[in-house]
Amino acid sequence: MKRTDLTWGAPQTERADAARNRQHLIATAREMLAEVGAERITMDALAERSGLGKGTVFRRFGTRAGIFAALLDDGERAFQELVLAGPPPLGPGAPPFDRLVAYGQARIRFLMEHQEIARAALDGRQPIPAGAQTPLSQTHIRMLLGQIDLGPTNLDLLAVQLTGALDGPLLLYMQPTAEAPLSQRVELLLSESWHDLVRRVCRP
Repeated sequence: MKRTDLTWGAPQTERADAARNRQHLIATAREMLAEVGAERITMDALAERSGLGKGTVFRRFGTRAGIFAALLDDGERAFQELVLAGPPPLGPGAPPFDRLVAYGQARIRFLMEHQEIARAALDGRQPIPAGAQTPLSQTHIRMLLGQIDLGPTNLDLLAVQLTGALDGPLLLYMQPTAEAPLSQRVELLLSESWHDLVRRVCRP
C-alpha cells in the first residue's frame, strides 16, 4: 500500500466535566513546573494544588509520567501541524530525503526545547524504558522512506530503527550534568549526526 498522507483521526469525545478537570490539571501542572520544576511535581502534589481528588488525578494521568506526557500534548500538536501542512522542507513540497532530514532535525530541536518535560514523561516501568511510542514519527518516517528508492529492504523495520534514534532514547542518552548541560551546541551536533545517519541509510 502506498503511503502518501497522514491523518490523526477523529479526536476522542470527552464529557464536559472531564474536559474541565483536564484543563484545570494541565494549567495547574504548568504553574507548578514554572514555580518549582519537574522534580517537585507528583501525583499527590498536583492533586493538592489543584483542589481535585487523588482519584481524579490518577484516572486522568495514570502515572506521574502521564502528567508530563499530557503537558507535551499541546506542543506536539503544533509540531504535527508543521509536519503535515507547514512550509517545506519540514512540510509537504520538498524531496523525501530533504523532508526526512528536516523532520529529524526539527524533532531534535523540539525535544531540546522541551527537555525537562520530555525526560519526566519517560516511564521506567514500561517494558521499553524509552517511554511511549510516537506514532507520527514512525508513520511519517515510513512514508518518506517509501518515496525514496532504497532497493530491497524492510521499510517497516527501518522506520522503527530510525524512530528509535529520536524521541525517548535520545533523551535517555543525553542527560544533562552541571559540567555539560544540554545546549545549542549539543543540538547542532545531534542535528548533524541525524543528517549523516539519513544520508548513509538512503545512499544508493
